[in-house]
Amino acid sequence: MALSYGIKDFIEGGVINAVIVLNVVIGFVQDYRAEKTMESLLDLSAPTATVIRNHGRIETVKADTLVVGDIVQLAAGRVVPADLRLFDGINVETDEALLTGESLPVAKSPFITLSNPDLPVGDRINMAYSSSTVTKGRGTGIVVSTGMRTELGRIATLLRNKEGAHMRSSNIFSRALTTFWKGTKSILGLTGAPLQVKLSKFALILFALAVLLAIIVFSASKFNVSNEVLIYGICVAVAIIPESLIAVLTITLAAGTKAMVKGHVLVRKMEALEAVGGVTNICSDKTGTLTQGKMIARKMWIPEFGTLTVSGTNNHLDPTNGVVMMADTRADFDLVKTSPELMRFLKNIALCNASTVYQRQDNTQSSQQTSHVPNNSTWAATGDPTEISLQVLAMRFHSGKDSLLLNENLSLLAEHQFDSTVKKMSVIYEDQRSQTVEVFLKGAGEVVLPSLAISDQEKDQINLRIQEMAGQGLRVLCLAYKILSDEEKPFISKRESMEAGLHFIGLVGLYDPPRLETFDAVKKCQIAGIKVHMLTGDHISTATAIAREVGILRPDLPSSQVSTSIMSAGQFDKLSNAEIYEMEALPLVIARCSPSTKVQMLEALHRRKAFGVMTGDGVNDSPALKRAHVGIAMGLNGSDVAKDAADMVLTDDNFASIVNAVEEGRRLFDNIQK
Repeated sequence: MALSYGIKDFIEGGVINAVIVLNVVIGFVQDYRAEKTMESLLDLSAPTATVIRNHGRIETVKADTLVVGDIVQLAAGRVVPADLRLFDGINVETDEALLTGESLPVAKSPFITLSNPDLPVGDRINMAYSSSTVTKGRGTGIVVSTGMRTELGRIATLLRNKEGAHMRSSNIFSRALTTFWKGTKSILGLTGAPLQVKLSKFALILFALAVLLAIIVFSASKFNVSNEVLIYGICVAVAIIPESLIAVLTITLAAGTKAMVKGHVLVRKMEALEAVGGVTNICSDKTGTLTQGKMIARKMWIPEFGTLTVSGTNNHLDPTNGVVMMADTRADFDLVKTSPELMRFLKNIALCNASTVYQRQDNTQSSQQTSHVPNNSTWAATGDPTEISLQVLAMRFHSGKDSLLLNENLSLLAEHQFDSTVKKMSVIYEDQRSQTVEVFLKGAGEVVLPSLAISDQEKDQINLRIQEMAGQGLRVLCLAYKILSDEEKPFISKRESMEAGLHFIGLVGLYDPPRLETFDAVKKCQIAGIKVHMLTGDHISTATAIAREVGILRPDLPSSQVSTSIMSAGQFDKLSNAEIYEMEALPLVIARCSPSTKVQMLEALHRRKAFGVMTGDGVNDSPALKRAHVGIAMGLNGSDVAKDAADMVLTDDNFASIVNAVEEGRRLFDNIQK
């Protein structure tokens, strides 16, 4: 710019000046948006808290005035104001999706003591964490952390720090040298996206050539530099600089951004557009990205009847979506008429259920009464996700709760609600026609099996089946029933007697199914030389099953990598940087992830000179999104914090859209090279 003004070429100087001003403005806007990440975190803070102070007086105070040692009361619907150690409570459940990424509420047990200090956040069931929401029950806890010392505050610290503390050397000279080297690279533009680095190197080469040409011109005149020679030398040096390159790049990137929008990807930072084309590793969350983020009843096992499997579903609320298979035969409503065992199974999951599933049209009607409504109607539901999935399963056989109550002439006598301490629920119905009274119960296998009136050998067989289904990534519920005798009918309000001496009905396995297009998208990545890693807050068995189903864990995995391909966050976090570097390949599946685990995974990719993409939707994902070469947030279910920290946003929360973005990025890079 100075040279242009020096030779009185004001047009060229003005153009260069305008480009510089434009780049400064764009950089300022991007930095401003990035800082909004911290503001979004602050907005999540609970405004008030109910505390017990001053000799037992209950007071409502601002959350930011809490101190360690305060006693806080929690109730359903309230936001937890600080990290609490619960010591009292009834049926307490909290939604910790912003910390762990898990879609289901976590049942708390205030009266237990955990001995392992290294448990993941999701397994600390006697704790309630700041900014999580109480979804059920009530409880009391003592404040153990506030502000930046809470789990949410640690995420904010990770967002603020550009590199982890464990990456910094303790030697002052080493730190100074590292800082100087990084500063020099930053000034020269040798850090950032691949396109930015290549353009910076190209600019340095052009600068060196311009200086060389000017020296050649000056040497031709034996360094007798007159005004004419000086102007000629400057003209030769300036001529080598392609002034239109920036304009061409801007137009190309703008066209790429428009193409990305059609592929359900919004680009927040222009440099990420080309950078995503150079990706070598994709670190993806499971829930809602690789999977549908919805709970579906996948498998039923009924003794003396067989196993039924649900597949091909892409709408978890629609009972007409997908197919139910028994072996190689499609199951239908006729099975109910010929099998009393199946009918009892369906009655259990439909009646021992507090959810409602219905179709919405001009006039919202009960789903059981609108079985012939056109498929373009919208399905909706209210209630617990687990119970909704069971109700949908019953409705697949036209045996939903409303239908049974209407056609079977049943009346509810008593209900013993689900309790997180006993992990089961039971209902008691009377058949008005036969005057028989039946108890239907569902719950976790470990609490239902002791209540069954069967032999230990039969219990062992059922337990083996439960373990088999759990190994497939399913959340298994055990179903049981009994018909009350005349002597038992007066005691229906006594839970202990009603839930004893039961007969086994069967097992049902629930899971969050993969998106239908995920398998093909993962396969495309592998063909293109891109490794896909799953980093999830779910349990390791669930994560492993889904990873196999979508093709992340392939049967032809080298034997040397099998032992390290699946790890828990606890195992991975304990490894030193040297141990991680010595691994032949980084884990493909890491379960029970914390925010720091995801950051450590990205830093391991950086040390291997890999180019990583991180996806996420929750507050817990935001540090990793900001640290990744390219961070991609979910647009439908993503938090504002995650979107602010990301470089790109998916408008459909679909892993396949990431693959489309990579393809577009590579096409864009090829166009720029041309």
